[in-house]
Amino acid sequence: MMNFLLAERQTLNRFSPGLDDKLAAIPLSRLEAPESGAIDLFRTHAAPGLLIPRQYSGLGANAIEALRFQRALGSRAPSLAVAATMHHFSVATLVAMCSASKGMEWLLLQAIAEQQLLVASGFAEGQSGGSIRRPVMQAKKVAQGVLVNGSKKPCSLSRSMNLLTASVTVSDDSAGRFAVVLIPAESQGIERRPFWNSFILAGAESDEILLRDVFVPERLVFYAGDGIQADPSEGAGFLWFELLISASYLGIASALVERAIQAEKGSSYERCSLAVELEGAMAALESVAHSLMAGEPNRSHFARALFVRFAVQHAIERASSLAAELMGGMAFVQSSEIGYLYAAARALAFHPPSRLAASCGLSNYLAGAELRLE
Repeated sequence: MMNFLLAERQTLNRFSPGLDDKLAAIPLSRLEAPESGAIDLFRTHAAPGLLIPRQYSGLGANAIEALRFQRALGSRAPSLAVAATMHHFSVATLVAMCSASKGMEWLLLQAIAEQQLLVASGFAEGQSGGSIRRPVMQAKKVAQGVLVNGSKKPCSLSRSMNLLTASVTVSDDSAGRFAVVLIPAESQGIERRPFWNSFILAGAESDEILLRDVFVPERLVFYAGDGIQADPSEGAGFLWFELLISASYLGIASALVERAIQAEKGSSYERCSLAVELEGAMAALESVAHSLMAGEPNRSHFARALFVRFAVQHAIERASSLAAELMGGMAFVQSSEIGYLYAAARALAFHPPSRLAASCGLSNYLAGAELRLE
């Protein structure tokens, strides 16, 4: 048994016994295809409740355990890891809101854990070129709730979701207010449209979700502060997103490095260099996770998370390039797996905020200003 990825796979097995073996037995090409069944395996192995506290029937994983879970998942099924990130990120936002409220939101968490419900993300984290702080959907106040309109593309878990959580701007007689809504997937007015045309990560079900006058009852509308930096629960959610999406793509790169280690490609120095890149990146993510576990996140935590996320991105670029080179041209042409993993691992760069978009805010932060991202 290899020591590389051992801790991560042990964590995956502890929380979802048998899932790692099931995924390992399925060819990568099948796992990454649409309707591969990987999402169903995730659901049937209790994984939807990973971040839900045990008192709400969840698995109660902490931030470090969640990172290891996602890295292991990414090393087996890249598309599933990306889709699972969106679920966990949404659930983490609900958990933070629940802990900050004295209402009955905990019943939602218990239902997700007990019924193994999948929660898709309609937050702005996937809007290319958009602000991660600005809701992509609008809501109008009506009797006993709101009507939601808008579109999210891409939206992972678009076909398998049971619930859609989204940030919205609620318009009424006063100024628009920021809120989070939880929408049952079968609500009238929800339409799914094909959007994802790439074969890379096609198994994540990342199509368009279109909402036209979708009614959301008041009990499923949660009002908050203005954006991630003003609202603690939203800040925690986006911090979770940066950590989990980074760990997922680190897992994809780890799958490529694992193949190079198993095949004893290159020199011992080169193989160690691969591990140095990825294990250093994982240690940095776990360090940020410690901060998340220590208390309510603030701007400094979010800035640090972004610095680490971009460091992980660099490490993935270097390690995946070297691993693919060490595997050699014959491995590349004789199997689609090397090229697929190499391409999939690099897609972390496409998740907002991009390095270019974040550079001004982070630079100003380093010089003493408050962190502000658009």
